[in-house]
Amino acid sequence: TMGFRGEALPSIASVSRTSITSQAAGEVAAELFVEAGRIEGPKPAAFTGRGLSGTRIEVRDLFHATPARLKFMKTERSETMAVTDAMKRLAMARADVAFTLESNGRALFRYSAHPDTPAGQLQRLGAIMGREFRENALEIEAEREGVRLAGFAGLPTLNRGNAQMQFLFVNGRPVKDRMLNGVIRAAYQDFLARDRHPMAALFVDLDPEYVDVNVHPAKTEVRFRDAQNVRGLIIGALRHSLASAGHRASTTVAGYALGKIQAEPVQADVFRPSTLWADRGSASLPPASASSSYPPASQAGLPQVEDRAQPVYEGAPTARVEPQADASVEDFPLGVARAQLHETYIVSQTRDGIVIIDQHAAHERLVYEDMKRQMAAGGVRRQALLIPDIVELTEDEAARILARTDELAELGLEVEAFGVGAVCVRATPALFGEMDVAGLVRDLADDFAEYDDGLALKERFEEVMGNMACRGSVRAGRRLNGQEMNALLRQMEATPHSGQCNHGRPTYVELKLADIERLFGRR
Repeated sequence: TMGFRGEALPSIASVSRTSITSQAAGEVAAELFVEAGRIEGPKPAAFTGRGLSGTRIEVRDLFHATPARLKFMKTERSETMAVTDAMKRLAMARADVAFTLESNGRALFRYSAHPDTPAGQLQRLGAIMGREFRENALEIEAEREGVRLAGFAGLPTLNRGNAQMQFLFVNGRPVKDRMLNGVIRAAYQDFLARDRHPMAALFVDLDPEYVDVNVHPAKTEVRFRDAQNVRGLIIGALRHSLASAGHRASTTVAGYALGKIQAEPVQADVFRPSTLWADRGSASLPPASASSSYPPASQAGLPQVEDRAQPVYEGAPTARVEPQADASVEDFPLGVARAQLHETYIVSQTRDGIVIIDQHAAHERLVYEDMKRQMAAGGVRRQALLIPDIVELTEDEAARILARTDELAELGLEVEAFGVGAVCVRATPALFGEMDVAGLVRDLADDFAEYDDGLALKERFEEVMGNMACRGSVRAGRRLNGQEMNALLRQMEATPHSGQCNHGRPTYVELKLADIERLFGRR
């Protein structure tokens, strides 16, 4: 009964025409008919269920005897959607039970039964939440002080604009609890922008004595006796699973990129090399000949030299090609760097495709994770500036910065007063290297304007460190050599959560060779 104590069925029967047909295994079926609260039966009946036993409840003409209630019914479409949502939540809670929902003779969904295992549960969740969730879900399993947590949560790069794809169940009951939704949000706060929400289906099981299910008439909300224990369990389990995902990003990133490319077909005659180069003197070059006595540089054993020729026209795309790395592409999940495009994107070759990395977004996540590790060890290491940096601010901005000098020192930023409306920066976090100190200080002053004066910076350390990491990371437009690019890739592979930056955007897109071949019509 899930706590309803059988109240719902009599209430429904009192305002409708209801029939209940039931048959136990090896017994004769019996039927009970109720109309507007008047009971007829039970009497023998033919059971037409899918199996040899079971119960069928049929409700017709709801509110036929109470027209005033009938007026408050919404449109058929709205009521059907509400029923569908309720049935889907029940189906998510019991993957081992088959569910079918029909409306006006049309099947709205059919879910076959699956084994009562995590794999079976994921199959059911995938049928309801979508294939993308099934392919990019992390298994959650943890237990603490009599509370057990199980389920699946999506990778941070698989997110939505609202929280409608967050499903919570307590002792098998689907609930909508703001506290639990807030807990999920807290677990993902390092990985998503404020307006994005993760996908998750979590199942909490505990002794019924430790949870009150009667705080809401529809029993969609619950109250835990030890809410902090439940909160800590969910946050810890989610963060542990996210950390175990390493640098992994969702498969939807590549699909989205391919969709954007294929959405804009290119005219076949746009690129004509003969006309593109004709006016640039290429016609005067001798044609290549198969009988040439000069072999290619690679065959002659000469080193490959970076092409430093200027673009053929102003505004042309720029790229630097690195010499072939010694390491095999099969040795590393993110491959070996082959080129840098527009001094912003790194292109690497993997065993079965390519990876395109946003160098700023990737380094931002690496710096942020390093800052978190150093903070946990006692504070971010500082590097003293040879020449202190004087930053001009308004008096209010300077006051906000100077009010938090001790807290900023823990983050590796050493600041002191310098006259009216200015501060002197004597040290910055050592892991930042060269950076825009003035820009960082001004950003922090703007952030502090939104904080209460009594709010300790420790309560917002993740947000502050994220903003500092953004300022202290490798910027777009910075040229990297092959060694630097490969070092960045290796760090990403060794760092948890490196598949997305601090704002939830992907740090890389992986395109399989099959995807590339489809773009060129080879598949």
